[in-house]
Amino acid sequence: MTETPPQPAKDLRLDEQLCFAVYSAAHAFTRFYRPLLGRLGLTYPQYLVMLVLWEADGLSVGAIGERLRLDSGTLTPVLKRLEKLGCVSRRRDARDERQLVVSLTAAGAQLKSVAQGFPARILDASACDGAELDGLRHGLVRLRASLDKATE
Repeated sequence: MTETPPQPAKDLRLDEQLCFAVYSAAHAFTRFYRPLLGRLGLTYPQYLVMLVLWEADGLSVGAIGERLRLDSGTLTPVLKRLEKLGCVSRRRDARDERQLVVSLTAAGAQLKSVAQGFPARILDASACDGAELDGLRHGLVRLRASLDKATE
């Protein structure tokens, strides 16, 4: 029977952890977005919902949740707040009363024009080129898919 060699001590150092790099990068994104989203009057989770609806308006809560990887218990308060802000409306689907459909209001649709410049601001602040950022995003999507598969 072969014994596994001990892992080097550096493996448990915080700065060696991929999960911490992802976690701290997510916090950096949130801090960077805060003043940008302040112009829209939105929080980051609200902005993510708006991104989904700017791509495809009139989606069910379930469809939005699938895109954002959020359950309805987490998503519902975000949607209620967006409705109070006048960005979206929520209504029961006439074909299926169990489905709640979320649609952009005119005010919510107009916010897209302000948000159009956000990706360029991220690119400028990142000190990366577009190809490098695309590579990072693709790598993170692959990593997420692998981790999801491993936890099923």
